[in-house]
Amino acid sequence: MSAHTQSNGHRQGHDHVSGGIDSDSTEIDWEAMADTLENNGDLHLPALRQTATRLAELLGPDKRVRRILDIGSGPGVMTCVLAEAFPDAEVVAVDGAPALLDRALARAERLGLGDRVAIRHAELPGDLEGGDGQSGGGLGEADLIWSSKAVHHVGDQQGVLDALAGALRPGGMLAVAEGGLPMRFLPRDIGIGTPGFQARLDAMLEFWFERMRSELPGSTSTIEDWPAMLGQAGLTDVGSFTYLLDLPAPLGETARTFVHDQLARLRDVMSETLEADDRKTLDVLLDDTAPNGILQRPDAFVLSATTVFAGMRPAS
Repeated sequence: MSAHTQSNGHRQGHDHVSGGIDSDSTEIDWEAMADTLENNGDLHLPALRQTATRLAELLGPDKRVRRILDIGSGPGVMTCVLAEAFPDAEVVAVDGAPALLDRALARAERLGLGDRVAIRHAELPGDLEGGDGQSGGGLGEADLIWSSKAVHHVGDQQGVLDALAGALRPGGMLAVAEGGLPMRFLPRDIGIGTPGFQARLDAMLEFWFERMRSELPGSTSTIEDWPAMLGQAGLTDVGSFTYLLDLPAPLGETARTFVHDQLARLRDVMSETLEADDRKTLDVLLDDTAPNGILQRPDAFVLSATTVFAGMRPAS
């Protein structure tokens, strides 16, 4: 199971459909959407930096962080944020998509972090087992393991949390971004179609997400109580915090392009299941020249909340 090649963002600000997807399948081509993933990460940079600061606070001032794993790293936006926040640490971007790992390395080089950022192609959860992260295979141990919207793309979510917790050094921390609220980008009534358009998209995304989960190899149904799952993995001092991405209207060009890309992928997935009225609304929103299109309308915004759950491996 790949962190990205099997149906994550994300990835940061993750909307369950965040990749190039065949309308007859739930499989995501993560490499095809590299630009969008990096754009998404860049939009979240202020919140990601706050998150890294919070992780450092939770670890405490006396904790020496020497090695960090970013599981399901994508193009390495958070990888580089972690390298900046923990200047004494080696940070390893771990992903199943080689093209995204190449992007992570290139980003680190551009930011002057190339000497402390490494990449590792890995399949989850199998490549988490054993090894020293070097000649012995595996990913080795870490003082901090971060994963954003990747665990839910593995059939056995508890199993991968167990494996990640097992890769922590004593006193280390596992933090997973796996909760929050769906992204909002339009008012309830947008002046075209039936009001409540985005709520109906959310409902269809939940249906798609459940289908995606059910088709994963080894898919296991579990109550997604993330604090309890981290506790079951043997971690203590489990807690959570939520970061907010709030980009008010009117949006800048980068954010508008991101929302347009999100809607285009939704149309690819839902074109056959949307009601005719909503399909027409979506076509108008995606029209590059329409005054009611997402690239033109003054009321478009981006608002999302992402919850991070974290727990510590006992020091002894």
